Amino acid sequence: MKLGILTSGGDAPGMNAAIRAAVRKCLFHGHQVYGFKRGFLGLMNGEYLRMDSRMVGGILSRGGTILLTARAPEFKTEEGIAKGVKVFQDLGLDALIVIGGNGSQTGAFELCKRGIPVIGIASTIDNDLWGTDKTIGFDTAVNNAMNAIDKIRDTATSHERVFVVEVMGRDVGFIAMHCGIAVGADEIVIPEIPYHLPQLSQKIKDSFHLGKKHFIIVLAEGVEKAPQFSQKLFEASGIEAKISTLGYLQRGGDPSYTDRFLATTFGVKAAEAAINGESGKIVGIRHHEVCFLEMSDTVGKVKKVKTELYQLTEVLGI
Repeated sequence: MKLGILTSGGDAPGMNAAIRAAVRKCLFHGHQVYGFKRGFLGLMNGEYLRMDSRMVGGILSRGGTILLTARAPEFKTEEGIAKGVKVFQDLGLDALIVIGGNGSQTGAFELCKRGIPVIGIASTIDNDLWGTDKTIGFDTAVNNAMNAIDKIRDTATSHERVFVVEVMGRDVGFIAMHCGIAVGADEIVIPEIPYHLPQLSQKIKDSFHLGKKHFIIVLAEGVEKAPQFSQKLFEASGIEAKISTLGYLQRGGDPSYTDRFLATTFGVKAAEAAINGESGKIVGIRHHEVCFLEMSDTVGKVKKVKTELYQLTEVLGI
């Protein structure tokens, strides 16, 4: 068989581990693998390379993706999809493995609807792919944010300051919620739950009155940017807050044990499915078991932070 593989959308720590596992699984069974560079952009333009075992050697512990990634707006059009289908057919490929998040799996599903056998691998630091408990990259991103906030707290305590720390999370607040709980944040602001400045302002004042030496607010970028949020807080209450935007450092660095292990098992499962002729499925995990999600059930939906988790922070943040 001849199989294609690509990484698409935002890079996530563990993508390389998934590439390595899928490629070596295919090669072990005597199949050929073609890696497309820069995601769907490479698929449309026919940018690919024949992959061998040595190409994926030493990448298990590396962040990012050796196949590179890029946004491909053209692939949202009929013309762009048709280009991808033609390259797939001209190469004589039997299946395609797509590693990425919501946007990537939406693109994969469009290929699937046009008769291209496709298997997806759930990979996004946002952890917002519907139907899977975890996605590749989320654990590392949370750990990166957690380690940074632990350091910020030292300064916040020394100077008795309020800090607003902005983390990634355009549509959902999984990173903010999980790292916020892990660092003992005093307030976590996420897109799923409306925030109230008067209530927050009073909470800050009460905390310092009770003897707290710092007040850490973890803010998901999808709610508001840290400078704007900090300014609104000052205008509403006179409370001055320092800001720190963690940005892309959350994406980078060596993947954690969890992401390496998850990506490896996902990669092998995806390759097995592709070899066995399955299509229209995304490899994810539920209740600690690697499983398949149906693309038709997953695409178009976004997983949100559960309200019960937010209620937990209210108990702990006193």
